[in-house]
Amino acid sequence: MGSNQSFLRKGMVKFMKTAFVYAGQGSQIVGMGKEFYQNFSIAQEVFDGIELDFDVKKLCFEGPLETLSQTQYTQPCMVAVAIIITEILKEHGIVPEMAAGLSLGEYSALYASGALDRKTALELVRYRGRIMEEAVQGIESKMVAVLGLEREFVEQACAAGAQFGLVQPANYNCPGQIVIGGEVTAVDKAAERALELKAKRVIPLNVSGPFHTALLEPASKKLAERLNRVAFGDLQIPVVFNTTASEIQPEQTIEGLLTKQIMSPVYFEDSIRYMLDWGIDTFVEIGPGKVLSGFIKKISKNTAIYQVEDIASLNKTVESIKGE
Repeated sequence: MGSNQSFLRKGMVKFMKTAFVYAGQGSQIVGMGKEFYQNFSIAQEVFDGIELDFDVKKLCFEGPLETLSQTQYTQPCMVAVAIIITEILKEHGIVPEMAAGLSLGEYSALYASGALDRKTALELVRYRGRIMEEAVQGIESKMVAVLGLEREFVEQACAAGAQFGLVQPANYNCPGQIVIGGEVTAVDKAAERALELKAKRVIPLNVSGPFHTALLEPASKKLAERLNRVAFGDLQIPVVFNTTASEIQPEQTIEGLLTKQIMSPVYFEDSIRYMLDWGIDTFVEIGPGKVLSGFIKKISKNTAIYQVEDIASLNKTVESIKGE
């Protein structure tokens, strides 16, 4: 039986439909990318070739975490590591047929698709991180994860809280987990209402701003101006966008979708369901941690999920996918 299973696994490799999903802000850890730098020339090429106004390699390798976790630094650091992992997987013959990312991760997905080159992707997220920090300065804001409540009831809770200020769903992560964000009083009232509606728990999140809410509109406007100067390449593979949970449509533009994304909900659960309907049966989470893998497991029980953040996880993923 064991040999038959091995044979079937190897025989099915050619029929795999693989998607890369890219981790977002919050997954960063000190030391990320260091093992790749020590073992792969492409990692050395990427890190040593970055031309930003701070030392990305040093911050990734040495921290401190407090600085690495500041939005303006997190974003280019995470994308640099994602680019490296994408290229290393390519060297091993593993390329995606589709890509998506959680919030910031969408820029890495666009790199994987060929729509953004390395230099442009890093410059864009450096700018994005800055304007997001600027937009939330002075705002008394909060984000809360609502657990165990259907989305229609979370939306009802937000409607109740909206009587006290701005509050709205920000991340539809997976069944039973939706993040809401906005002004403190409004979020607190929405959280209270969510508990009344039988949410299992509400958990305040340690984030620096009400991301993916209308409070980020000033950043959205600035990003739109910057994106209008970017020459996007053609998408070589489909990217499933956060705000629509689908591929780009003829009437849409990449810059328009990215502009909307910064102040609109992220439909991650819907995006994964779209990819499953498209025929994706294998997901590779790229970046530190297994947050996205956890979401995907709750969305689909019968899907192969791998994750790459260091040499050990790279080797495990390559061996499993290639059947070596």
